[in-house]
Amino acid sequence: MALLEFISADFDWFNYLILPLMIFAARVVDVTLGTLRIIFVSRSMKVLAPMIGFVEALIWLLAVGQIFQSLTNVGLYLAYAGGFAAGNYIGIYLEGKIAMGLLCVRTITTEDATELIEYLKENDFGVTSVSASGVSGQVRLILSVIKRKELKRMIQIINEKMPKAFISIEDVRSVSEGFFPQKSLSLFSRLPLKRK
Repeated sequence: MALLEFISADFDWFNYLILPLMIFAARVVDVTLGTLRIIFVSRSMKVLAPMIGFVEALIWLLAVGQIFQSLTNVGLYLAYAGGFAAGNYIGIYLEGKIAMGLLCVRTITTEDATELIEYLKENDFGVTSVSASGVSGQVRLILSVIKRKELKRMIQIINEKMPKAFISIEDVRSVSEGFFPQKSLSLFSRLPLKRK
């Protein structure tokens, strides 16, 4: 009972509970925006990236300004660091959900890849196939540039048809021509943003 009276009478709710929660939330938003801004910069989204950067910097300044006004409040430091960690996690999660951009999927196999190549084509994947020489002799190199959203489906197809195939994946900065069937428009594909 005495603890309850102490908390209700003398406890500074704003400085020790509300302000740390606000700093935590600001940091989560700030770092999440920072993660997304970096993605948009790498995708040459010249309008959206600076706008997000402006909001990100403004939130950071407000949060740090509050911390400098209460340097003895350890709760603010913990909220700042916790918000940073949570913001990174949320930013990475959102980046995976947005799945913007293109990937180059390279599949290398020593087996006959005709069935896999035909199946990929039937499932609307662009495919380039090349005979090559590997450490263990002749191999078939299959190249596909795909939308990031299609990666999981493509990997499932490759693993079904050729479970022992070597697969490597890398980001593609830009392409000039190619086969990319238009399925459904995402929120970001509808935005009137100019890219490089």
